[in-house]
Amino acid sequence: MNWWTVLWRKFVSGLLTICPGLFLGREGPCIGQGLSEKVFKLSKEDEHLLLQCGLAAGLSAAFSAPLAGTVFLLEEVTHRFHAKVWVAAFVSAIAADAVTFPFFGTQPCLYLPIKTGLPTGAYPWLIVLGVAIGALAFLFQYFIFNLKWWYRKFTILPNYYHSILPLLLVIPVGLWNPHILGGSHNFIMYVTDTSRHADWLPLLGMMVLFLVLRFFGTMLAYGATVPGGIFMPIFVLGSVIGAIAGIVMIHAGIIPASCYLNIIAISMAAYFGAAEGVPFSAILLVTEMVGTIQQVFPMKLLTFVAYYTSMLLGARPSIYNALRQQMVFEN
Repeated sequence: MNWWTVLWRKFVSGLLTICPGLFLGREGPCIGQGLSEKVFKLSKEDEHLLLQCGLAAGLSAAFSAPLAGTVFLLEEVTHRFHAKVWVAAFVSAIAADAVTFPFFGTQPCLYLPIKTGLPTGAYPWLIVLGVAIGALAFLFQYFIFNLKWWYRKFTILPNYYHSILPLLLVIPVGLWNPHILGGSHNFIMYVTDTSRHADWLPLLGMMVLFLVLRFFGTMLAYGATVPGGIFMPIFVLGSVIGAIAGIVMIHAGIIPASCYLNIIAISMAAYFGAAEGVPFSAILLVTEMVGTIQQVFPMKLLTFVAYYTSMLLGARPSIYNALRQQMVFEN
């Protein structure tokens, strides 16, 4: 591809997608190709390596997660643990994360003040929750891979006007509750606000409504082919699923109220790992993003159950590879 054409168009159009509040996240075309062509004059092999480094660096800068950025590259893109790749990618990821410190500080980008661990009595219920999250992750993939087919059935508007649909959706939603809009870190922090948990039944109904709106809003925006990523929307859906599960488990006496944030954090990892097909990256990414290892073991348990359940139901092991193959097939 022409790297400069892609870069500036993705940047500008991405802002036009995110700023109005459409339910998509940041999408980052790397500049590795441009550096390899214009600055370093590298061979094709090294140009490919720099592209991979750019991917890890972009993920690291966006989520303050250099280790997860490197592992995501290995787990999702290269599918092999080659020293030349992971060392270069890890150095790039660390450098990219360090550059963000003067602007955003060193606090994790999605810091959650998790102070206590889950009680051991809650662990069997994590298996039940993992099965439910795995089924919802499979449902996410099912919709993602069928969006173009459904949009082709919508013949009222020409293809190039489909972006109007998600824009029309965010107008009434934003007028009702602007916290729901966007990618979005702010919405996850809104969900984790424990000061609003006095009346659990209305809150539970509100979270279910949030889940429905966010799920179909993300599908509507992504299917309209407006530029935007699905990284943060998946995390948002996982956080809402975790909030629903946390409220139910608290008021069923399974966990104390102090473990509400734990359930949200581990549900984010489980849903992301199952929907994207990258369980290792999901665990590392959430751990680095929330800034604590307090919930690592239950996170591993829940993520494994969710991932295995989604695979049993027929989910693709790599959502990006599957989307790429779908594009090649359609072309």
